[in-house]
This record gives sequence, structure tokens and C-alpha cells, in this order.
Amino acid sequence: MLKWALIFFVIALIAGALGFTTIAGTSIAIAKVLFFIFLAIVVIFVIAAVFAGKKLM
Repeated sequence: MLKWALIFFVIALIAGALGFTTIAGTSIAIAKVLFFIFLAIVVIFVIAAVFAGKKLM
């Protein structure tokens, strides 16, 4: 998921440099959404790992 966020970010940078502002805006919006979904999944996994570690001890 982070890979796709970075791909859309690069697309936004290239589109912005070439003057395609609508495509750049859309790409950066998609990249933001994917990045925050990635962060949410990471937080969920970290919390699950902490609780699973406490149960084993």
C-alpha cells in the first residue's frame, strides 16, 4: 500500500511539473488516502503485536 502511495505521489510531482494541475491534485489526494490507510493498518498491527506479546509471557 505504501508502494502505491509513493507511485501516486511521483505521478503528482511529474504532472505538476508539466502543468497538469488537475491530474496532480487527484493523484496527491489518492496518495494521501492510501498513506493514511497504510498508517492505520500499521497501528493496528503494532497494537495486535503488543497484546499478543503480553499473552505469551
